[in-house]
Amino acid sequence: MQSAIEEFITYLRDVKKLSKNTEVSYRRDLQQMAAYLDDRGVKEVPKVTKTVLNSYILFLEREGKATTTISRVLASMKAFFHYEQGIGIIRRDPSELLRAPKVEKKIPTILSVDEVSSLLSQPDSRIPKEARDKAMLELLYATGIRVSELIRLKLEDVNLSIGFITCRDEKKERTVPFGRVARQALVEYLEQARPVLLKGKSSEWLFTNCSGKPMSRQGFWKIVKYYGEKAGIQADITPHTLRHSFAAHLLRNGADIRAVQTLLGHSDMATTQAYVAYSQMDAVREAYAGAHPRK
Repeated sequence: MQSAIEEFITYLRDVKKLSKNTEVSYRRDLQQMAAYLDDRGVKEVPKVTKTVLNSYILFLEREGKATTTISRVLASMKAFFHYEQGIGIIRRDPSELLRAPKVEKKIPTILSVDEVSSLLSQPDSRIPKEARDKAMLELLYATGIRVSELIRLKLEDVNLSIGFITCRDEKKERTVPFGRVARQALVEYLEQARPVLLKGKSSEWLFTNCSGKPMSRQGFWKIVKYYGEKAGIQADITPHTLRHSFAAHLLRNGADIRAVQTLLGHSDMATTQAYVAYSQMDAVREAYAGAHPRK
């Protein structure tokens, strides 16, 4: 079954032009499925049945896997077997009638404006590494881009003179503006800190580690955690928290929802619409705190 999985991965990469992260995710999910099936004597794609796939889903549930994880695994399985049916390896798709567990939508963590200000004030720009951290945090909150987009930015993607960055992936690109504060943080980083961090090396990446390679997702996640704790923020924040806060704060201050959708790169308006309720609730809390006699 491994060869069939690799053929499918090649199809995703060369034909569907999916991202490297998506490719890795599909391969991991399908290899784990194949290992489970192999242990039960199912070694070839035509031998796979709905019953054995359903038992795998139940196994994942017993293992305590999150519903979001199981839903992702099921999506990988469905894509794989649909492909196998399409190229004539199997006549019927054994995953066709499988249903994903119901996913409970979690309310994203959204920081207050004061919490964001406290977080962004923690790095000391006089220290090269912290000047880089500050530029990353300021740019993330100023643009609302994804952390994957932030760490893949190149020098050529930044236009300091007019205050825009260009985010690219395999399918499309979008241009996102940023303001004066983020620009100042970028200028200080580029002119003073980045040359010190690179120690004479050259790099095409905007934000680098000391070897000139792009910052990793895990590395930036640790940066956000560190400064969040330093700022005394009680919420469990991640890089995506600044993206959520960016959207909610814009909408609360009257930004057009379609403009916010464009800035975030959402293909579905419903995804952006979810932030409206959060921004409204934040305003309700403030009104309550300011008016209730026993707040």
